[in-house]
Amino acid sequence: MENLLNRITLNPEICHGKPTIRNKRYTVDLILDLLTSGMTEAEILADYPALEKEDIYACLAYAAKLTRTKSYTKTA
Repeated sequence: MENLLNRITLNPEICHGKPTIRNKRYTVDLILDLLTSGMTEAEILADYPALEKEDIYACLAYAAKLTRTKSYTKTA
């Protein structure tokens, strides 16, 4: 999974520092939104020929990593 995460870049000069794919102007949230809307991997790759299937997997891996982040809530 670490190799996939290397595809996700954070660059303040691109898309206001949002996580992007390989320093291109494709944000992680764009790809996740497309998947959530029901688009298939093949449809995304057809619409965005600069992307590779590993880029889609990298977005999923990045999202999975974020969900593992611990958060602490104060209980009453």
